[in-house]
Amino acid sequence: MAGSTFGSAFRVTTFGESHGPAVGCIIDGCPPGIALDLAQLQAFMARRRPGQSRLVTPRDEEDAVEVLSGLEQDGGRTLGSPILLLVRNKDQRSKSYEEWHHIYRPSHADFGYDAKYGLRAWQGGGRASARETVGRVAAGAVAEQVLAGRFPALRIVAWVERVGPIDARQAIDALSVTRAEVDAHPTRCPERTSAESMEAAILEAKKQGDSLGGYLRLVVHGVPPGLGEPVFDKLDALLAQAFLSLPACKGIEIGSGFAGPEMTGLQHNDPYRWLPPGEHAAGRTPQLITTSNRSGGIQGGISNGMPIDLRLVFKPTATVLQPQDSADDAGNNVPLQAKGRHDPCVLPRAVPIVEAMAALVIVDCWLRQRAQVGDPWPGLQGPVARGEADGAGVPPAG
Repeated sequence: MAGSTFGSAFRVTTFGESHGPAVGCIIDGCPPGIALDLAQLQAFMARRRPGQSRLVTPRDEEDAVEVLSGLEQDGGRTLGSPILLLVRNKDQRSKSYEEWHHIYRPSHADFGYDAKYGLRAWQGGGRASARETVGRVAAGAVAEQVLAGRFPALRIVAWVERVGPIDARQAIDALSVTRAEVDAHPTRCPERTSAESMEAAILEAKKQGDSLGGYLRLVVHGVPPGLGEPVFDKLDALLAQAFLSLPACKGIEIGSGFAGPEMTGLQHNDPYRWLPPGEHAAGRTPQLITTSNRSGGIQGGISNGMPIDLRLVFKPTATVLQPQDSADDAGNNVPLQAKGRHDPCVLPRAVPIVEAMAALVIVDCWLRQRAQVGDPWPGLQGPVARGEADGAGVPPAG
């Protein structure tokens, strides 16, 4: 199947179907000599797994990762060769789909797959299932560890900001949210009052055989300036591709997003300011910042060193357990009564998937940057490295 590989320098291919024997990924391009913490990788995977609360599908999968290649047998360091990460499916129930497998489910990929290939894996949706994201999360966990060794200040945090009409945006300080705060509640909303309201709404939708959508926020701290390519492979374009390739993701806002047109150019611009040594932790040289971040950390398709700030829109889960009108593959209009185990809201489990995709984009952009101009590159070395010895020509702070 074409289109199962993501990335340029750090390439990830996912494989497997929802109800097949296994799912996983192959990572090609991971630098050698990286000491992977497999316990940390498994902990990252546990944040995505089904069955973790009443708010998600009760499918019971351990999602235990097996490393079949690419690591030293005794030390756990990457070899530079392809890394194969495999997760076996153990709780698939294909019989739940048998009696209506010939019916095209509303807002699913069923008809699209038939139209494209002439057949489809109807058991659990095959590759169209969110089960495919197991491989993305495993690869993203590796990418995070690679990035941590080079950029220790880099921190990727996503959380649920809105479910249905319940919006926690005004109650959350986006720049201070931690993963521990996000994971403290099964909704993965870091604001407790809103989280409890979201939980009640999701459980009510589940009781009614319905589903809910909402918004997810992502902030990436400690991003070095200079990542991303100027034209087709802009950093924001790559992030948009990564996130819009996720099941149920229907839109992305970067920085001010759709609020930007409500401002004038003067109101929307992010003024620059130099911070002198001593006012930041980046080293001896001055650091360039912007005093606002309406650009969301990306300008001209290239990171500017400010936090990357995104909002993602996720539609309600397409599988609902109430009767619906539909059509089958024999030309008949028929009723559909879906069955099975499904998430009444995808957002809580989407959080680690979004974090993983962000890590994959950033590690790929870093490796491409390193290949083109070396490491460290001008954006990491500051004005002194650009020929301004002893601070000569450095703009004054203030």
